[in-house]
Amino acid sequence: MILGECFLVIMFVYGLNIRIPEQQLWLIIVAIIAFNVYTSMRLQTDDQVTELEIFSQISIDVFSIAALLYLTGGASNPITWVFLLPLIITAIMLPQSYAWYMVILTTSMYSLLIAFNIPLPSIEPHMPDPGLLNPSPDMASSKMSQKAHAISDNHYYNLHMFGMWFGFLFSAGLVAFFVAELARTLKNQERSLAVARENALRDERVVALGTLAASAAHDMGTPLGTIAIVVHDLLEDFPVSEYPDINDKMHILQNEVNRCKEALSLMSASAGEMRAESGNVMPLINYLDEVLFQWRAHKSAAKLQYFIDPEIDVGAKIIAERTLTHALINILNNAVEFTDPEQGIEFHVRSSRNELILKIRDFGLGFPAEIFEFSGKQPVASKNKGLGVGLFLTYSTINRLGGKIELSNMETGGACVDINLPLLVDVEEGDNDF
Repeated sequence: MILGECFLVIMFVYGLNIRIPEQQLWLIIVAIIAFNVYTSMRLQTDDQVTELEIFSQISIDVFSIAALLYLTGGASNPITWVFLLPLIITAIMLPQSYAWYMVILTTSMYSLLIAFNIPLPSIEPHMPDPGLLNPSPDMASSKMSQKAHAISDNHYYNLHMFGMWFGFLFSAGLVAFFVAELARTLKNQERSLAVARENALRDERVVALGTLAASAAHDMGTPLGTIAIVVHDLLEDFPVSEYPDINDKMHILQNEVNRCKEALSLMSASAGEMRAESGNVMPLINYLDEVLFQWRAHKSAAKLQYFIDPEIDVGAKIIAERTLTHALINILNNAVEFTDPEQGIEFHVRSSRNELILKIRDFGLGFPAEIFEFSGKQPVASKNKGLGVGLFLTYSTINRLGGKIELSNMETGGACVDINLPLLVDVEEGDNDF
């Protein structure tokens, strides 16, 4: 609008040679620019913008438009259509009550401009001197006067039509621009709200699963304790010297029971305790080694090809959360379960300045179709075993930490999981940016 106002002032003064109060107009335009600078600074703060503040901003636009029109003919100025712009913006952005307040304000300003304004220079047609209309011997003088009047009338008509045309063009362009921008903003807001609703629904499901997990941990604790006691007694009843096969199987059973007890202990722990125990900062390489070490403890026979980018930042650090560790181990377990045992799985690692990029690939049959449709939204009961609650919780964990996870099937066979996780950026000397 400021550029349009500057263009109109220059066109009127230097293009059409119409004398208007140029200095006063430039003062108003400078005042509008100053207020826009203040508004830009205001938007840099964290204070919430209220509906009343938006309405006040639009009202100031109305007053500035009225001041410009007051100096340029008031209601007779073809640009008065611009009063529709703040009214349209108010009707789109604010509740209906504010729209009616804006109707009252713009109508009042328009009405006042009819009675109070600085008229434009006298360019309208004027009637000839009545004395010239009386019969006179000098008929040539009368014809010249009538001809001059016709030329003046034609000039005024053309100028007025040009003003009406330009006013419509200017107003239509502004309305189209602002309405299109507002519509785009509202669509983005609706999209953000949809994402927020989806995240809230996923979080509700995670909470429900956590409640069920805590209940299951409580209910299964006693049976597992009983099994552990029985296994210990059986190990004493069947010594390894006399029953080596049975003893080996009992040791395997004992290890699995201990593993179940550890998992149940993790499920019953509160989220705050988990973050306090495991939300520590670790070097990226050390964290990945720890994840693979924990995974190897239970999948020692699995074949893993480990590819790490030689240009990876060795000084990069990451927040090592226990939930993230279990999410990565869950993906590795699923990949091993469905891959070709002879080919194993691939684990690729690379990083940028502030992002860790992981790629886990297997050589199995790939993800089923239902996984792509509902992954990350709800637990999926696929035709294959696994990839249900575990994948859902993995999505929730990585999204909560600000990362991204994408599933895909490779053209050469097998499934691929791409994970992006944020890294901590070290503060260099003299640099206060994180």
